This record gives sequence, C-alpha cells and structure tokens, in this order.
Amino acid sequence: MAEALARDAARRLGVALEVHSAGTEATRVKEEARAVMAEVGLDLAGHRSKTLWDVPDAQNFDYVITVCDSAAESCPAYPGQTTRRHYPFVDPSGGSLERWREVRDQLKVRFDAVVQALAGGAELPASEEHSPPVTAQ
Repeated sequence: MAEALARDAARRLGVALEVHSAGTEATRVKEEARAVMAEVGLDLAGHRSKTLWDVPDAQNFDYVITVCDSAAESCPAYPGQTTRRHYPFVDPSGGSLERWREVRDQLKVRFDAVVQALAGGAELPASEEHSPPVTAQ
C-alpha cells in the first residue's frame, strides 16, 4: 500500500520519483489491501510482494523508509548517501476492512508529507518510535 500511495502522491504533486517497496519476506499482496486501495482509485493488480533483493540496485537508494519494526530491525546498512526513516504502522493483517482502511489513510497522510518534503527540497519528517493508534477492529 505504501508503494502505491507514494507513487500516487508523486504523480499528484508532479514529483519524479522512482518508488520501490520490499518486505522482510516475499509473500503475497493481500486481498484486503487490493480492496481498500481500489476504494481510493489505486489498482494493485501489477503489484507483487518482494524482498529487498528483488528491487533494482538494492544498495543504492536515496531514501529508505521502513513502516514496520521488524523491517527496521532487519534492514541492511546503507552507504552514507542513503537517508533512512522509520514510520511504524500497525499491521492490519487479520483485522477488519475498517482497520485496513484506517492504516491506508494513515499511510496516505505520511507519504503525502514525505513527497511534499521532497518536492520542496526539505528534510523528510523525523523517524517515529510508535505506530499511530488503530481504533477500528
């Protein structure tokens, strides 16, 4: 969801970004993710679950953003030019569609802010330690 939302924010703001997402393991794109993203007009049909080694030039990113604690802990070291940020979110897996929607909406707010910062040449928002609260079950 984060990849699609970051790409959409870049498109809306007219920012040329190459966006890739990867997880700690390749599984599958969950149907709940497809459903809640379709609700906001984003189609995940071409998306697939990937590991870091499945993305192009995995050691040369300008920015690496992790959205779950396990990814932050297992994320490899990057050369000096890579800026890392951690923005944790509750994993909606196993939750209701309402929980998926809430996480989707939180991700949208975060990645809109990230792309807005990039568009304006500003520093990315600081890393966070705790996930935003999830109220829906």
